[in-house]
Amino acid sequence: MEFRDGSASNEHQELHKSAIESAHHLSVSSLRISPKSSKSPNSPRSPRSPSSPSVPKSPRSPIIPKSPRSPSVPKSPRSPRVHGKGSPLKNDRHSHSLIDGRPKKGGSGGKGTWGGLLDIDDNYFIDPNDPNYDSSEECECEHSDARKSTEEFEEYKKKATIIVEEYFATDDVASASNELRELGKPGYSYYFVKKLVSMAMDRHDKEKEMAAALLSALYADVINPPQVYKGFSKLVKSADDLIVDIPDTVDVLALFIARAVVDDILPPAFLTKELVSSPEDSKGVEVLKRADKGYLSAPLHADFIERRWGGSMNKTVEVVKARINNLLIEYVVSGDKKEACRCINDLKVPFFHHEIVKRALIMAMERRQAEGRLLDLLKEAAEEGLINSSQISKGFGRMIDTVEDLSLDIPNAKAILQSLISKAASEGWLCASSLKSLTLEPEKQALDVSEARIFKMKAQSIIQEYFLSADISEVNSCLESENKTCSAELNAIFVKKLITLAMDRKNREKEMASVLLSSLCFPADDVVNGFVMLIESADDTALDNPVVVEDLAMFLARAEVDEVLAPQHLEEIGSQCLGPESIGSKVLQMARSLLKARLSGERILRCWGGGGSSRPGWAVEDVKDKIGKLLEEFESGGDIREACRCIKELGMPFFHHEVVKKALVTTMEKKNERLWGLLEECFGSGLITMNQMSKGFGRVAESLDDLALDVPDANKQFTHYVERAKIAGWLDSSFCLSR
Repeated sequence: MEFRDGSASNEHQELHKSAIESAHHLSVSSLRISPKSSKSPNSPRSPRSPSSPSVPKSPRSPIIPKSPRSPSVPKSPRSPRVHGKGSPLKNDRHSHSLIDGRPKKGGSGGKGTWGGLLDIDDNYFIDPNDPNYDSSEECECEHSDARKSTEEFEEYKKKATIIVEEYFATDDVASASNELRELGKPGYSYYFVKKLVSMAMDRHDKEKEMAAALLSALYADVINPPQVYKGFSKLVKSADDLIVDIPDTVDVLALFIARAVVDDILPPAFLTKELVSSPEDSKGVEVLKRADKGYLSAPLHADFIERRWGGSMNKTVEVVKARINNLLIEYVVSGDKKEACRCINDLKVPFFHHEIVKRALIMAMERRQAEGRLLDLLKEAAEEGLINSSQISKGFGRMIDTVEDLSLDIPNAKAILQSLISKAASEGWLCASSLKSLTLEPEKQALDVSEARIFKMKAQSIIQEYFLSADISEVNSCLESENKTCSAELNAIFVKKLITLAMDRKNREKEMASVLLSSLCFPADDVVNGFVMLIESADDTALDNPVVVEDLAMFLARAEVDEVLAPQHLEEIGSQCLGPESIGSKVLQMARSLLKARLSGERILRCWGGGGSSRPGWAVEDVKDKIGKLLEEFESGGDIREACRCIKELGMPFFHHEVVKKALVTTMEKKNERLWGLLEECFGSGLITMNQMSKGFGRVAESLDDLALDVPDANKQFTHYVERAKIAGWLDSSFCLSR
């Protein structure tokens, strides 16, 4: 049947009305069964009854126009269809209403409702005070969180191991840093520290140095300081387990801890705190004691620890020192602070910035005209945060520790250093209270006459026993016990007594006395005072020793050759002589003549035959032969680090001018600058001092006439190399060619 103009036939309207009433009736009581139907109202489908009239199909659903007066059909859940006899809709499976009869939110929504049975608010939490509280629910939550945390930690461990292995393979600090930052989980960073160190402990020195460098690069930027502390604490506690696979765990882990303290990524208090909390019989205690007593308590421990594993990225400690020296020299020449700061930043060694401070201070003390410029650079670097306050203090502290040695080349080193400290503190970039005290002139306590007499008697027995045993270490220990206060007056008395007794004996004892004097490491002022006392009593000594002038002059010249005294100290001693005709003046005059003579160094060194130490000494010719062989080996393709090691093992820093001379002569003869590169390395690392450089160049200048027979352009080449040496800072600008 078709519908037209929105109207329907009367018959169809009545049928539709009957269906609506039936649906409404069923919605009131959905469990009520129609008497005309033999099937359940919940049955999804009923067989068609032959007696039931069929509803004609139509292309569109009938639209019943609403009357404003007619009541609306109430909203109710969709009622089950009843396919009883005579039902006009028994074969119709869809609602013909345009309105969805189902309630909102399944009957659980709307105003004034409590929600569905299983609905949980976002702010839901387990309340132990709830009457219906069940502890098993909380345990399940905790177990779930713990399981999730364990899974995250296991995943972090796997990725951290991969990062460490890739870093050891690629040596790329930036890549490792980025990967660790992307990994996240900063609370697990302590495991990365532990894993990095434990894996490096079982590898070569290269990987150990790489691990130390990576930790310094990641500290505070990627890994928080407490995580670094916790990581090393875990390593100490696991030392007993590590030693099963790594037999030298105690030494290697102790060195890692010492390196972390030197690099300022671990506080020194770490050792004390961990020592208290560790079991006494554990390997961790041995590790901590080894780090403290074996490494951090040693003199100049920072340099030793930093160069212990050589270095990574082809950047050894020596190379970094050379680069620092070069950038400071270039800065003194150019005065470009911005460029100098950029070079410092490019070094990428913030843990080693104290070396910049130390070398800048030494250069300022040696070149007084550059003092203001160098202090301005340090101030700029400190104010910009390029060099932190800890590294500034450490650099000044290292200078205070070595000021006695510097006094050999710079007699007034203490006074200059004190003025530098005062200037830096007044400008606000140095905390002077954090430094050791630097006393310029300690208060001299009056030495008791009886105490001096007793010490003279003991000093005489110590020296006589030394002449028999040649045991320098025994002399040192005896002096420490007899002169506990390190009295300068007692040191001077010992120097006088040593040389006085040696002058009455043979050349062997004289050589032994010179060797002992250079081994005692007395302050230069104490040695000067000892020689002054010797010169003052020379008139009385001449009554028993007719050659006192020659002996004293030789002892004085030998002290300068051995670098026990600096050339300026001779002037200081000469200023205290009574007159030009006194024995003291004659001693000074003869000593100067000995030092000015051609090849004076070798002659003075062999004047008493050598070999005065506790072991058979090397003759000068033997030392020269060794120097010649190591230079020849290096020139033919040897390793520069091995050459430096051999020079150091000679144990004769006062004879390094021979290295300079031979290297320079060979360079001029063969026109091969490979040995010049060795001199650069030696000077940059501090192995050869400026004083030895000057002596070496001076000796070459003395032999230029002989050298010109084999090398026609020797004078021209030498002038060229002298200028290069001045630019590089090896020689002072006052160095003169006419020597």
